[in-house]
Amino acid sequence: MSIAMTTSLRDAVYEKYREFHGNEPLLVRSPGRVNLIGEHTDYNQGLVLPAAIDKHIIVAIGQRDDHRIQLYALDQQESYSLALDALGRSPLLWPDYIVGVVQQLQQQGRQLAGFNLVFGGDIPQGAGLSSSAALECATAFALNELFELGIPRLDIALTAQAAENEFVGVKCGLMDQFASVFGQDQRLIKLDCADFSHEYIPFNNPDLRIVLFDTQVKHSLASSAYNERREQCEQGVAWIQQRHPHVKSLRDATLEQLDEHVKPMDATVYKRCHYVVSEIKRLQDGCEDLKNDDFAAFGKRMFETHDGLQHLYEVSCDELDILVDLVRDNDAVLGARMMGGGFGGCTINLVKVDEVQDVVDTVIAAYNEKTGRNAQAYIANISAGTHVVLD
Repeated sequence: MSIAMTTSLRDAVYEKYREFHGNEPLLVRSPGRVNLIGEHTDYNQGLVLPAAIDKHIIVAIGQRDDHRIQLYALDQQESYSLALDALGRSPLLWPDYIVGVVQQLQQQGRQLAGFNLVFGGDIPQGAGLSSSAALECATAFALNELFELGIPRLDIALTAQAAENEFVGVKCGLMDQFASVFGQDQRLIKLDCADFSHEYIPFNNPDLRIVLFDTQVKHSLASSAYNERREQCEQGVAWIQQRHPHVKSLRDATLEQLDEHVKPMDATVYKRCHYVVSEIKRLQDGCEDLKNDDFAAFGKRMFETHDGLQHLYEVSCDELDILVDLVRDNDAVLGARMMGGGFGGCTINLVKVDEVQDVVDTVIAAYNEKTGRNAQAYIANISAGTHVVLD
């Protein structure tokens, strides 16, 4: 998404809606997310530690007096229209995130009428910050408010996830949508992916900033490797279950069980499972670090996570490894790791606030020298989740 400032974004979305439709819209803001630690643990029924950030999708919505849906994407400057009783995939792709939510609400028996919707955003696309989840959550939240459906927040997140799984066709976990809906200022969300229970972990150190470096690459391995990693984790669980039937996922497994029942069977499956079990424990320990304001210890765990993703789970790539290696010995950077599915996207870094600009300038220059690519840097502040815009 391209519009840089959230205030001007809000005005741009509002004014475009007024230009097209004349009446006053309801405005909803839904954020993207980062994940501080806990990568590839969600589909293993583990723990994740995401947070909503101050980059958003803003939706303007209002009712129509017929049964049509009229959509407009501000950034693409494209319109799309369809009937409520003829929902289908669009060749434009972006309408699918909205239409998929509508389909889910209809399947739940929710009563909808026609509506107009205009949206725009400032979440960098392709950087792994979940712009699609933000659009889905903004749509579900806005429709809930507009038609007074009375849907609880968890069900809004689940509806948005189902839209991506079943209509868009991406088999994501709930983390992105949950973080977008449940985010709070200066707090991370320790989310249990087994039962969706959660705890807020404080993250309000004024001496640190979250800095994202975008590799500007996305390798084609990403989707096939994701599916393969899931299968490998499931295979490891199956081998353990033969002796320990209570182990339903890697969340229940121990390193000792991996050594005994997986390592003799397949070295690669063992590496994948070892990373996941270790990462779940690393997240739990990291949350204790944050509760004790030990950001240095937490940062070390971020580096450990990257090493595991690089060497055991093998979902990193040269560009991500270069960005992490460029800050390993920099005293201004407490921790860094690749973030997201892998094979491109962003690294997430904890940087001392007074040295952010020096770190950004140094890393971008060195990355360009090593790769010939121009990395992008983003500052991410932890913000509130999906809400109605009242100002």
